[in-house]
Amino acid sequence: MNCRYNHLFQVNKAAVAERYGLFFFTALTFLFACGPTATHESPGGEQDSFRFLEWEIEDFQKSYEDGSLTVEEVVSAYLQRIVQIDQNGPTLRSVLEINPDALAIARELDQLGKNGGKKGALHGIPVLLKDNIDTHDAMHTTAGSRALEGSKPLQDSFVAKKLREAGAVIIGKANLSEWANFRGQLSSSGWSGMGGQTKNPYILDRNPCGSSSGSGASISANLAVMAIGTETNGSIVCPSTANGIVGIKPTVGLISRSGIIPISYTQDTPGPMTRTVRDAAISLGTMVGVDARDNKTSGSEGHYLTDYTPFLNKDGLKGKKIGWMKSTAGVNYKVDKLMEEAIAYMESQGAEIIPVQEVSPAGTGAYSFEVMLYEYKEGLNQYFQSLGPNAKIKDIEELIAFNEQDPIELAHYNQHYLELAAKKGDLNSPEYLDALENLRINSQDKGIDRVLKEHKLDAIIAPTGSPAWKTDWTNGDYYHLGSSSPAAHAGYPSISVPMGMIDDLPVGISFFGTAWSEPTLIELAYAFEQGTKARRAPKFLNQHY
Repeated sequence: MNCRYNHLFQVNKAAVAERYGLFFFTALTFLFACGPTATHESPGGEQDSFRFLEWEIEDFQKSYEDGSLTVEEVVSAYLQRIVQIDQNGPTLRSVLEINPDALAIARELDQLGKNGGKKGALHGIPVLLKDNIDTHDAMHTTAGSRALEGSKPLQDSFVAKKLREAGAVIIGKANLSEWANFRGQLSSSGWSGMGGQTKNPYILDRNPCGSSSGSGASISANLAVMAIGTETNGSIVCPSTANGIVGIKPTVGLISRSGIIPISYTQDTPGPMTRTVRDAAISLGTMVGVDARDNKTSGSEGHYLTDYTPFLNKDGLKGKKIGWMKSTAGVNYKVDKLMEEAIAYMESQGAEIIPVQEVSPAGTGAYSFEVMLYEYKEGLNQYFQSLGPNAKIKDIEELIAFNEQDPIELAHYNQHYLELAAKKGDLNSPEYLDALENLRINSQDKGIDRVLKEHKLDAIIAPTGSPAWKTDWTNGDYYHLGSSSPAAHAGYPSISVPMGMIDDLPVGISFFGTAWSEPTLIELAYAFEQGTKARRAPKFLNQHY
């Protein structure tokens, strides 16, 4: 790690005392010194002594109900875990900021519990938000960019509001690929000017993948129970496969994007990232609903459910007809072997697997890229305006100018995509409208919906990706394969679940389908997860291959 970022990290620790008061910083330090400890020599896997290692939402709810745990105890333990694993020890750098109000929120929930109350399905559950999701509290929302350092939104995002209503304790903000990895060429996933480079908890010099990299790495490392990521194309499912967790990218519009720093109105969506399908299903149901601030959510009326747990069916593969996206085969023989084993397992459980070749026509990605550029400019400018008259950055041009003058922002890669977006017209441009319609036709009518109809399929499967590559600031990310684009381009749901391990690195399998098919995908993913139990806790290895 470049010493420049080590220096920034020290400054950030000092800023906690300056911003929130010496008492809080001292109390937090005392808390971290006195709570449960994790083994620094091997802070993951079988030797990991963290009290709540691999605990699920239901484990905590039962303990709260029988009085064996308090929310304050749980939140305290996770805050300590963040310091030990993320800031000391392996220095994972997956968390950008700790919520100074987390313990106070926990005590309020404990008081509610003493009076026989419970806020909701996530009562007392420690949650991290990707730092492109607005919170109207003591924390900031920066998209990882120094241009937004100190930025405080004027209201909660819809997601933050729903999580608070469900009883979640938002304990901090997760690091991310800056501007959700749509700023420039040769970027390294997990790097931001605000937080430096997030590491992969399985092998520390490997990449955590995708823009929700901090969300993925932190959940895998047991730094929270659930995190929220966002995806435009791959940014939930890729960090899920690389970090050995479950990620749900919902149908666009199932969860509101209001208060989330945008890339694409057509493709963006937040989604839960957890260690189990059950936790992901529980979390998903707490965040749905129609939001007047996001027109896409009107389409979810009659489709969203506030409880997805009835679809957690261990026999969910029986009688299902599933397409296998065969174009991903032949790229990595080790991934192919895992996929063959996964298919054999699903067939043993009564599923019929049908190989399919092309899912979307060639050229679909080009339409998507054009749409993203137009919507990026429009969305960023609207977001900056939402910050009010005192906003540090007023529009995309000012952002570009800031980066050009900053000593860190362009140190490793450029801002080519920001510059391309800045040159685009508005959303009435014929070029935009043409690309948008072609994207819809190719990704939906001639894409996923065509394949499902032709073969009478319930869903499509593919390996989510290949094992994580070594982080490289010179050459940027190095993907061997990925399968996120068909669902991302269509705005359709996808779920990544751990499939197996390759040389100490996890690989996931994706289940994707048509709009609003989350219940079917959850059923398939849960049945596969329960039958294979492929998730392995990371061991924070330093080995090199």
